[in-house]
Amino acid sequence: MSHFTLNKRLLRNAFERAAQGYDRAAVLQREVGDRMFARLDYINYAPDTILDAGCGTGYCARKLGARYMNSRLIAMDIAQAMLLLARPVKAGWRQYWPFNRRQTHYVCADIERLPLCEDSVDMVWSNLALQWCNDLNLTFREMNRVLKPDGLLMFSTFGPDTLQELRQVFGQVDDYVHVNQFVDMHDVGDLLVRNRFATPVMDMEYITLTYEDVVGVMRDLKAIGAHNVTQGRRQGLMGKVKWQKIIDGYDAWREQGKLPATYEVIYGHAWKLPPKETVLTPETRRQILTNG
Repeated sequence: MSHFTLNKRLLRNAFERAAQGYDRAAVLQREVGDRMFARLDYINYAPDTILDAGCGTGYCARKLGARYMNSRLIAMDIAQAMLLLARPVKAGWRQYWPFNRRQTHYVCADIERLPLCEDSVDMVWSNLALQWCNDLNLTFREMNRVLKPDGLLMFSTFGPDTLQELRQVFGQVDDYVHVNQFVDMHDVGDLLVRNRFATPVMDMEYITLTYEDVVGVMRDLKAIGAHNVTQGRRQGLMGKVKWQKIIDGYDAWREQGKLPATYEVIYGHAWKLPPKETVLTPETRRQILTNG
């Protein structure tokens, strides 16, 4: 798998700036979250503690709370401004009552390095956040670590065909990195198995948003904090000549008067395997008995 490194400082800053206008632009994020919830109807599971990894402004966290009324919820995001919007304005004192099982905790942290104890949550939920991880192998290892045995991981992320139109148009203009890179569904499945998740269930679909012009595409990406934060990105503004080439190149994709922005959405869920049983050989047993 080829890979571009994301600058986490720029990523955090982008989401901090985008927080106030995020909900107005996050149409795709809500739609994918709703489709993830539809998949829960086929999973008979009642988790005690749920981690929403990459909760944003709390859309899925609120739905999880409504679905699992007696579960504790940890809403985690890399951007403090997102968490402030995820918090209910009038939570009331009952939320902090120690005997109230329906407590929600808001944690500002990078989901690649979870500040949680081993075997501490029953379900990890992550809607369109894994694509912002530099090391997906490490991220799945962390999620496996904090999950209890037989705990559930459920997620969505973007696949490599995401924003293919924008990627091709920019590729005709220069050699800089303009669009973040995304991991193939089969590689995601392999990483899950490598990190001790039981046979993952994976599927994929294409969702296409349409726009009047290229500016609309770029404006929406900026509004949700999803503009380019890779290390190889272009520095400074693009000249008028190159920008006009981008406009003309993207216009070749126009259908029925609209410009498409395609997203390859990957869905997956898997269960944490129980700890490996230690099988003692006859020789090992004799050594244990001899050494007392």
